[in-house]
Amino acid sequence: MRTDLWNYLQSSGLPIVLYGMGNGADKLIAQLSARGLEVADFFASDGFVRGHSFHGKRVLTFDEILAKYEDFIVLLSFGSSLPELLERFDLLSRRCRFFVPELPIAGETLFTAEYYESVRDKLERVRALLADERSREVFDGIIEYRLTGKIDTLRTTCDEREEVFRILRPTRYEYYLDLGAYNGDTIRELLNYQPQLQQVWALEPDRRSFRKLTESAERDGFLAILTAEQAGAWECDGTLYVSDEGSRNSHLSMTSGGKSKPVAVRSPDSFLCGQRVDYIKYDVEGVEWEALRGSVATITKWKPDLAVSLYHRAEDLWRLPLLVHEMNPSYRLYLRRPPYIPPWDLCLYAVTGD
Repeated sequence: MRTDLWNYLQSSGLPIVLYGMGNGADKLIAQLSARGLEVADFFASDGFVRGHSFHGKRVLTFDEILAKYEDFIVLLSFGSSLPELLERFDLLSRRCRFFVPELPIAGETLFTAEYYESVRDKLERVRALLADERSREVFDGIIEYRLTGKIDTLRTTCDEREEVFRILRPTRYEYYLDLGAYNGDTIRELLNYQPQLQQVWALEPDRRSFRKLTESAERDGFLAILTAEQAGAWECDGTLYVSDEGSRNSHLSMTSGGKSKPVAVRSPDSFLCGQRVDYIKYDVEGVEWEALRGSVATITKWKPDLAVSLYHRAEDLWRLPLLVHEMNPSYRLYLRRPPYIPPWDLCLYAVTGD
């Protein structure tokens, strides 16, 4: 059986230092602690080192880490798409043992070597369904990265957004459903490629993001074609709970707790009431499975093109493509992702023929 990053960390005997602080570091510390591993130190980019502490340790600069340890392992505990940070990650990977563990945004399952072996047949089924060689390259690179934590495997798996719209051919779209609309960013992007959209439906459960969405619609001139509801996407209509974060990390939960608040949820089928839709985006923070199951009637009737996020849960990489294929076997399936480390925003594009 293959090894993985977690096995390597347990066997190396080297000090582990974390680059970054915050929630990502807290989650990573918990995973390390569960394996009997401790964090030796923390460091941050030079501009963020102000003599403060994190988990009882003074936050250092990278130069201080180099002076303190002869050999060590760096684990990245945050993500970014900023070019200057991506360049810094590359530089660090050439200067030290630098790894980027991918922790699930939703759920508890880690993509370990044991997990890989348990779902290997499903992953092979998905790979065989992919429509082009580029998708298979991305698929293979993501699996290798999730097992090893090495960013080398990610450098050749990202594409610019223009590549996505060559796959989707948005000039065909007149009716768009945005699930997880956030502040309207993907609506504005689509309008740049297809200014003749006739109707946009949008669901966004977070109250602050929903307010930004409606403000953006008025400011940017698409309010007249927008039907939006502050609600989450789910497999049926009802009430769940949403974390009150006001960010793209807001997520639905079956139970209340912390800052979570009750919020309505809608199935896409119920929300659309049988109306035509040409393109649906699913970026719903870990409930893509449920949202797809709530779209069966719409997908069966209209066969819209789909964009489905695959990065929130470890199982998304195989479970969601197989579900989409089951719903419409005629879809051509593509994988693409923008420059981002970890590879958040990995997306499945399901496209119909002409």
